[in-house]
Amino acid sequence: MTRPDLPDLAHIRDAEKRIRPHLGETPLLQVPDLNAALGQPLWLKCESLQRTGSFKVRGALNWLLTASADELKAGLVTVSAGNHAVGLAWAAAMQDVPLTVVMPEGSSPLKIRRTRALGAEVIVQGTIQQAVAQCHELRDQKGLTLVHPYNDVRIMAGQGTVGLEVLRQRPDVDWVLCPIGGGGLISGLGLAIKAQRPEVELIGVEPEGAATMFNAWQKQDASASLDSVNTWAASLAPAVVGDCTYAASRQVVDRIVTVTEAGIREATRRLLTEARLYVEPGASVGLAALLENQVPPEPEKNTVLIITGGNLDLEQVSHCL
Repeated sequence: MTRPDLPDLAHIRDAEKRIRPHLGETPLLQVPDLNAALGQPLWLKCESLQRTGSFKVRGALNWLLTASADELKAGLVTVSAGNHAVGLAWAAAMQDVPLTVVMPEGSSPLKIRRTRALGAEVIVQGTIQQAVAQCHELRDQKGLTLVHPYNDVRIMAGQGTVGLEVLRQRPDVDWVLCPIGGGGLISGLGLAIKAQRPEVELIGVEPEGAATMFNAWQKQDASASLDSVNTWAASLAPAVVGDCTYAASRQVVDRIVTVTEAGIREATRRLLTEARLYVEPGASVGLAALLENQVPPEPEKNTVLIITGGNLDLEQVSHCL
């Protein structure tokens, strides 16, 4: 398999200049209660406070701002369980570009409502595999341009701007724990961080029921697909990664760990109550890895948890309280 071209530090810095007039830097917060409970100095990179409620808007906006007239003229299509849908809908509305989003059944009602409110057409279709198939059919039938939620170098470069901010805010970071869904965030973030401080340890975290990147690593195959995914953390549940994110992850991710559903619920509860942050389950897996000792706490390690999103349905709160 040909190794894909990946964004470098210059591409990621260019993406930051491009999106910065529209998107602010998110805070890196300390939570004394969590630090005391874990015996670990933690900093939370609060992408849950980003515009549209997640990091996804960074990559979506970078893609839109670098798109050609030919890519935009017939409109866009994508498939997403939610955060990419909302972020791309916001960016597309800003550019007055029509967008169709296919979302699998069981997607967050909140994310469906927000995507529609931003002007996108939303189709709710079957499993994630069936939603992907429907997305590709629409692309081919209508001549739409597919904006992949993660396996795209422009998307990855936009997500990589999180890494630039982390190093500016916490230059002495030792560990970064980052959730993995399709791998766009950890790839872009890792390329940005490792280019400047290769000694930083980058740890990917996946749900046990959706360990998609870990499965691809084990099989040494970017196209290796899970037969099914089963996790409350729907934002981390694609069935397959991609050639770009697989290649980048093998280059920059030091290890991948998995966490249980009980651990995700407990970590979400702790962030809601002790950190006073309104976060979704997929954003909580880094803390779950520490709580479940998948990453044993080391008090001398300055650790950043990437809190990826805050688009949590109110009805879901009861699952972890």
